Amino acid sequence: SFENAVPVSGSYKLTDGNGLYIEIKPNGKKYWRYRFEMPSGGKACESVFTISEYFNDKRPGHVSLQEARGERDRAKVLVKQGISPVRDRELEKLKRSQQAANTFEAVAREWLSLQDWKPLTRDRRLDMLQRVVFPKVGELPIRDITPAHVLDVIQRAAKHNGPSVAAEAKRTISSVFELAISTLRADTDPTYPVRKA
Repeated sequence: SFENAVPVSGSYKLTDGNGLYIEIKPNGKKYWRYRFEMPSGGKACESVFTISEYFNDKRPGHVSLQEARGERDRAKVLVKQGISPVRDRELEKLKRSQQAANTFEAVAREWLSLQDWKPLTRDRRLDMLQRVVFPKVGELPIRDITPAHVLDVIQRAAKHNGPSVAAEAKRTISSVFELAISTLRADTDPTYPVRKA
C-alpha cells in the first residue's frame, strides 16, 4: 500500500491507475504525480504533473488517495481542453501573487512612495492609514473595494478619530484610487459616490 511503501536506494513508483501514481524517493519522501500526454507539433508529448507531497500522517497538506484521484480528474479535464495542468498551476500562482501585490495597502504604500513630501508628512499620512484605513480594507484586492467599504472607513474614522481624520482618510483613499486607475488596477474610484458623506 502507499502508506507502507518504504524507500530504497533509487526512486520507484506505485501506480494507482489512469495516470496517477505515487513516487517514493530514496530520502523517504513520497509524491502524488499524474502522467499525461499533450499534443505538441502533431504528436503526443508526455509530461508529469506533481499533485502534492504525500504524508503518512494527517499533518496539514496531507493528500489522501481519494483527494489525489480528484486532483487527477481535474487535471484530466484540463488536458482534454488542451491546457497543461502544470502551466495552469503556474498561471494560478502568478494570478495570486499579482492579487497580493494589488491589495489596497500595497497600492497605498506605492502611492505614498511617489509623493514628494517631507519625511514627517509621509510618516503622519502612513500612521493615519495604519490606524484608520488598513485595518478595514488594507488586505482587500483594490478592485474589490466598494463605496460601502469606504463609507464604513469614513464613518468609523469620524466617530473614533474626528471629522478632520475622516476627511483626510477619504482624500487619501481617493488619491490611492487615482493611482490604481491610472495603472489599470481599478476601474472606478469608490469614494466618488460617498464624497459628500
